[in-house]
Amino acid sequence: MRIVALSSYLPSYRLISDWAARAGHEVVLVVTLPPTDRYGSGPSPFAEVVSAETGVLMTSKLKSTAAAMIGAMQPDLVVSAAFPRLIPDEILRIPAYGALNLHPSRLPNGRGPNPVRVIYEGATTVDVTIHRTDNAFDTGAIMAQRSAPLPTDLTGPALFAAWIELLGDALDEAGAKAFARDPGVVQQDDTASYAAMFEPAEFELDFREPSATIIRKAAALNIMAPRAVAVIQGERVVVSTVRVAEGNGTGAPGAVLAKDPEGWDIRSGDGVVRVTG
Repeated sequence: MRIVALSSYLPSYRLISDWAARAGHEVVLVVTLPPTDRYGSGPSPFAEVVSAETGVLMTSKLKSTAAAMIGAMQPDLVVSAAFPRLIPDEILRIPAYGALNLHPSRLPNGRGPNPVRVIYEGATTVDVTIHRTDNAFDTGAIMAQRSAPLPTDLTGPALFAAWIELLGDALDEAGAKAFARDPGVVQQDDTASYAAMFEPAEFELDFREPSATIIRKAAALNIMAPRAVAVIQGERVVVSTVRVAEGNGTGAPGAVLAKDPEGWDIRSGDGVVRVTG
């Protein structure tokens, strides 16, 4: 089958290309957007790497330029991942078997541009969904879902790795269903939640909270790059990891109990956390 991929982030595109290779399909075109801050400041390495494998179209004109090029490729299926634009009907009506989108939450929970918010706000599992693409964000019929416990060593990279593994497995199922013309399971809008982008204040860790909460929030914020921050001894620090540290220590939450070149032991709301910057 002929696949057109829409993506602006290399690891997400790899999910599509690896699935296509496993299933014996061919990615005949990749459509990506001009560079944005969300997935990096420039087209490299995405466009450079992918253009060595297949055709790449970089455009923000989806209804005209992208639709015309996709139509010329006569794809059987369009698959999108990390593509932060609504895909217009001009594209959706082209592929013979429709379009699929990869979304890292258990829809209809966590619709929107920031599904990691579900974890930030307290989820105890990592969840993903493959759904049919329709004319609204993240509302199409569900084709496959996967779930796993949060990683034992809960960090941003560990969460991202779990997303990748689950999405790859779910795409095997969803792709097969799409080619069998399975319509999927309609989402229930009355149980949906929206995952908005983080507000500036949400990036700052609060050491008054329990250790598990601080660790979970830091991991969620750092899923693609270190973005969690903390004020440590009056200095604003970008935080790479937070883990439980041994001992209880004394002092108010936020007190530094130990410091070395690799990080700090800091009193939390219920114990001690090890913070590295």
